Formats: sequence, structure tokens, C-alpha cells
Amino acid sequence: MNQIQDILKTMDYGPAPEEDGVVRDWLKRHKARFGHFIGGKFTAATGDTFVVPNPATGETLAEVAIAGKKEVDAAVKAATSAFTAWSKLSGNQRARHLYAIARQVQKHARFLAVLETMDNGKPIRETRDIDIPLVARHFYHHAGWAELRDEAFPGHVPAGVCGQIIPWNFPLLMLAWKIAPALAAGCTVVLKPAEHTPLTALAFAEICKEAGLPAGVVNIVNGGGETGALIAGHDGIAKLAFTGSTEVGRILRKQTAGSGKKLSLELGGKSPFIVYADADLDAAVEGVVDAIWFNQGEVCCAGSRAIVQEGVAERFYAKLRARMEKLRVGDPLDKSTDVGAVVAPVQMEQIAARVKDGIAEGAAMFQPSWATKLSTKGCFYPPTLFTDVMPASKLAQEEIFGPVLVSMTFRTPGEAIQLANNSRYGLAASIWSQNLDTAFDAARRLKAGVVWINSTNLFDAAIPFGGYKESGFGREGGKEGMHEYLVPGWLKQAKPAAIAKPLPAAAPLDADEGRSDGASLDRTVKLYIGGKQARPDSGYSYPVHDHAGKFVTEAPLGNRKDIRNAVEAAHKADGWSGMTGHARAQVLYFLAENLELRAAEFARRLVQATGASAAKASREVEATVARVMYYAAWADKYDGAARSPQARMLSVMLNEPWDVMAISCPDEAPLLSFVSLVAPAIAMGNRVVVTPSPRQPLAALDLYQVFDTSDVPGGVVNIVTGDRDQLAGVLAKHDDIAAHWYFGSKEGSALVEKESAGNLKAVWANQGLARDWFDPAQGQGEEFLFHAVRHKAIWTPFGV
Repeated sequence: MNQIQDILKTMDYGPAPEEDGVVRDWLKRHKARFGHFIGGKFTAATGDTFVVPNPATGETLAEVAIAGKKEVDAAVKAATSAFTAWSKLSGNQRARHLYAIARQVQKHARFLAVLETMDNGKPIRETRDIDIPLVARHFYHHAGWAELRDEAFPGHVPAGVCGQIIPWNFPLLMLAWKIAPALAAGCTVVLKPAEHTPLTALAFAEICKEAGLPAGVVNIVNGGGETGALIAGHDGIAKLAFTGSTEVGRILRKQTAGSGKKLSLELGGKSPFIVYADADLDAAVEGVVDAIWFNQGEVCCAGSRAIVQEGVAERFYAKLRARMEKLRVGDPLDKSTDVGAVVAPVQMEQIAARVKDGIAEGAAMFQPSWATKLSTKGCFYPPTLFTDVMPASKLAQEEIFGPVLVSMTFRTPGEAIQLANNSRYGLAASIWSQNLDTAFDAARRLKAGVVWINSTNLFDAAIPFGGYKESGFGREGGKEGMHEYLVPGWLKQAKPAAIAKPLPAAAPLDADEGRSDGASLDRTVKLYIGGKQARPDSGYSYPVHDHAGKFVTEAPLGNRKDIRNAVEAAHKADGWSGMTGHARAQVLYFLAENLELRAAEFARRLVQATGASAAKASREVEATVARVMYYAAWADKYDGAARSPQARMLSVMLNEPWDVMAISCPDEAPLLSFVSLVAPAIAMGNRVVVTPSPRQPLAALDLYQVFDTSDVPGGVVNIVTGDRDQLAGVLAKHDDIAAHWYFGSKEGSALVEKESAGNLKAVWANQGLARDWFDPAQGQGEEFLFHAVRHKAIWTPFGV
């Protein structure tokens, strides 16, 4: 009689293939040729096409048409036509449509899972147990947001027609991440799937018809980068959402600059996987399997950088190598397969090239003993581990997007955070420690949009996903993700702002323009940097005139070096970001108190500068004081939430400051608009480099005395005067600025958006539209607070 222990020693996995007949029948029914889905109908597969192979076998699955300008125009026209009726449906009516789609996804779950595996190469276990259930979950979740939109987002309306471009690593799930919130918000969609993996998107189009979705609400066009560029550049698109590489994200940021399109980017990553000495090493090893060998490592948030505490590193590596020997790489349709096929030969080549570079750099490579026996029929790459990796090497810094883990060691917790944050990316991170004090301290200090504690690669429709730094901006999922598809209702009727005249030349005045009170002392106006008045680096100034054109004084003409000094001062004031919201609120209340004490003085300054009546000037000062108090009230209340996405799993949502922000102020209401922008930013813990109204900067410059007497730490607010757009261009290019608010001309908005592509900072620009700063709906509110923070999700297990 067999002993159980003997069976466990000798038993090997037998084949467990998933039957693919239903997918092959579907392909046969379409004659393995597909066009586009436009206006509720499929087009014929005419013109240029591309081949869609099975990456595990090389077999051709289908031919798919490539959309050109004609097809993209037709899709945008269909979406535009459908938008009018779709956006006017009640929340309940939209919710019913999303619910119907979710139900149909569940009914066809097995078909979709098999099709996704054949198209993408990922194991059937992953598509069946993770991808497709999450697709349904997103449509169910956003059916709820459709129902609650007007209550949860008062005063907001759908953005319009949305262009959406998705990658090949999670084809159907990325589709759900984008289409579900768009439809819930009341938008219509033109979506382009990746050219490697278009088939589940086309199957989804059939599901939309089956579920009774109105024609034109969802449109699917196929193609490569040229098709994506046509969507991104189309004048009929109001919102663009992209998931893909950082390089393409940069291109899209530049392409859409000045167009007025809302833009969200979910880009690359090089996520740290930190293992502390007190971690459960066996659990951490299994975490590595889920972090880097899930979906063949073709995951933007893959835990591709293991950072291991020195004292346990060798034990950890030994356990990891032993576990790698047991991984099964092969037929993705086999339910016993752990790692499937890489999506395409071109991706295989890129992975191999990065591995070759790593070997050349001197890192030590390990692959399982069976690695050389892998089938060459498909795109299979073995799990790979690099140790002795230098932090500055290409292996450690560049995204590989394959089943390759690179590792380095650390000694102290502080060193671990330094290594983890030593990346231009900031998408996700994973922390392994049995000490929750250690784990949560690291989670707060990591510059990443998602942090998993003793877990990895967890996702849910209620939890926003997105990155910091060059991993992009914007969020997908949860209430935060819904914001991406909505705009304030008043913005649809906003009018262009008045065109500002060029600044007067920095030259001596004509004799008849001199001061009328020549006997009085000359007032020296300076910049305000690091809590001190500072002369401009250039030594130049420009004349400031009153409302009647009469010379008042000269203001400093700031330049690139002044901006550099201001940014350095802002970074040194990081203690402000570490203060509690309550402490910041007390400073802001004190600021309001001191400003009110000098209300008459500031009112006189406004009368002189703008020509406003005494009553209107007093009203602006009163509104400014009230605005400071308003954001003092919010300072300790706009603080995130706790959500429970899974049993025994808690997600803590944090609203974190951008740290250093740039603000370019408008000319309208020079005191009120300045404070309306600075107050929410610093209330949320940011430090700012701000350029006030170029033509009327004196009211803002006079505030330095109020800041100094109100316990605002030096460097929290830095004021540089000069030409708004020239300084904005410098600010937008600066790599140590994380976000930029611009309120000026349409041309200036385009400049800032284009120049921000360098470090992909988040930009909030007015696109040259006027805003009534006295109107609470336009001049204050959650819109400002939302743009003043970046959202971090910390996942942690709890309970037993």
C-alpha cells in the first residue's frame, strides 16, 4: 500500500489542459478576420491588416484590420453622436447597462479566459482566477458609481468623448479599468487595444451588443502606434487615458499639450520588493513568485527590484533558488503552468538584451537547471535572478518587463528606503516584515502610488491604482479614478480670459513717467525665497503701473537661477510636509488673523493697482481672509480613508502632498487668486514656488510680511516675480518639481504641458479660460484639494 509521504516525494504534475474548442469555433465563425467596432457594428476587415499569433505556439490566430484616419474619424463621430443621449441618461439607467455588461462577462468567463490566454500567453490560472473576475468586478463597482455620480460628485459633468489606449499585458482588464469609469461618468469611448492582443477587446464588443449597450457608446479600433496617435490628436477627443511605456507617455504629453484634453497616464515601473531581517522568508519567497513571475513579469508594477537586508540575504536567495527550480514554464493552457509565454518575439529580444547587459555589468545570474530545456517553439523565457546588482546599473534602473528579478542588499531601514526611492519610477512597492511599525514607516516614506505590506500585486476596483514620478499621473479605480472622467459643470461655459499685455521693458523711464513724489524714499521690492527677501540674480527689474498707467514702482525680474534657489529652499522646508494637518491649520488661521489686521492697507494697494472701488477692494481682501480660513478648516480633514477590498485585507488611502509644487498665478483678482491657489497647496503640506500676477505683483509681494509674522516656516512659500510664461517654462522643465498649476494664457498652458514631459509632472492648467475667483464654485473647493495631493494606497493583511 502506498504511503502518503512516498507519493508526495515522487508525484509529478500530470498535464491538465484547458479545452480551447469554444475559442476556435468563435474564430472560425469570424473566418479569423476582424475589422473594427464602430457605431454598434463591425466593419469588414479590408485594407491593411496585421497578424495576431499565439505566443505559446507561433500559430496565427487571426488577421485584424488597421484603423487609419477614416476609421478613427468614424469612431469619434459615432461616439460624439452617442454622447448626447448617453450623458443624459439617469444614473440608474447607466448603472443598468454596466450591470448587464458585468453579468455577460461572468456568463462568458471561461471563453474570455481561454481567448485571453491564447492571445496573450499568460497562464489560464491567471486569466481564469484573476483577470476575468476583476473585469466583472470593475463593471459591477462602476455600476454603483453611475448610480451615485451626481450625489458623490456634485456640480460635475462627464468630460465628453474619451480616447483610450491600452497595453498588451492585461488586455481585457485594462479595457475594463478604462471603459467602466468612463461609462459610469456618462462619457462615450473610442478604445484602441494593443496590436499584439486585440481579440478579447473585439469579443467584448460583441458582449456590449449582447448586453444592449446603445450604439456608439463603445467603439473599438485596431492598430499600432500610428492609430493611437490619430486618437490622441483628434479634436473630437475630450479625455485621453493611456497605459503603457513611459517613453510613449512622454510623446502623448507633448502631443496633447495645449489641446485642452484631460490626460491620465499609467506608465512604467521598477518596483522595490523590500525584505527585512524579521520577515517570514518563506512567505516572502512566495511573494516574489507573485511579484515578478506573475504574468511572466510583464507587469508595470512587478516587484522587479528585491532589496534584502544583509543578515538574511543568503538564506533568502537559497530559498528563492530552490523555489525557482520548482516553477513550471510551458503551455499556458495547462492549468499546472506557473509561467506562460512572453507576448511576442520582439519582447523576448528586449528581455535577452537587458539580461546580456546585466551580465556585462558584472551581476551574478541564476536560472533554474532546466532553463536550457525550454521549448523553442514559443516565446518562453526562464525565471531569472540577478544578485550583486549595483544600484546605478541598468538592471536596477531600467524596466525589463519580463521574468527577471534583480537584487541588492541593505543594512539599515533608512538605507532600504534610499535604495527603494532611487528610481525615476514610483508605481508600486512591496514590504515584507513581521514588525508593523517597520512596515508602515516604510510605506509612508516610499515614493510610490501603491504599497503592499506582506503581500503583492493585489488589485480591486475600489482601490485607486497609479504612480508617482515618471510612472505617470492620474488614478484608475475607486472614487479617485472617477474624477478622471468628470469636469466641473461651469467649465463647459467658461469664457476666455483677457489677454495680458507684454511686460514693459526693464529700461529707464521717460522723464515724464517718473515718480510724482520724488522726495520720498525709493521702495525696494525684492523676491521672497527661503523666508527671506532676495534680490533677483539678474539685477534687473521691470516697471509696475497702476490701473491708470501711472508708474508705481519696480518689481524684480526673476530668472532661471532665482527659480533654482526657490526650489532648493522649498525642498529644505520638508518639515512642513511632516507636520500634522492640525498644526498646519493653526498656522493658516494665524495667517488669516494677521491678514485681517492689515485689511485696510491691502485694500488700498488693490485700489491703486486695479482701479477697483474701495468697496470692491475691501470685498477682495475679505474674500481672501475667508479663503485662508476655508483651507485652514480643510487642513486636517481632507485625509483619505480606510477601505476593505478583500476579506482580511485592509487598504489605507492616504492623500500625500506633492512636496514641491509650482504655481503660476493669473492677473484677475491679484490678491484673491494668489491666495486661492497657494492656500490649498500649503494646507495639504506642499511647499510652493509661486509667480504672482506679472502686471500687479505688489499685493502678493506684500504678503511676505504676513507670512513672516504668522509662523509660516521659511521655504514653504517662495515668491518669484517676472514674466509669467518665461518663468513657467523654467518651472515646467524643473525635475525637482512634482506638480505645476498654471493659470494664464492658452499658449502658456500649452507651453507648461509640453515642457512638463521631462519628468512627467502633473499639470493643472486653465487652458486660457477665465475663472471667477469670488465664486465659491470656481474659486475654492475640493477641486483644488484634489489637485493638491497625490493618492497612495497601502494594502495590509489584518485579522487571522
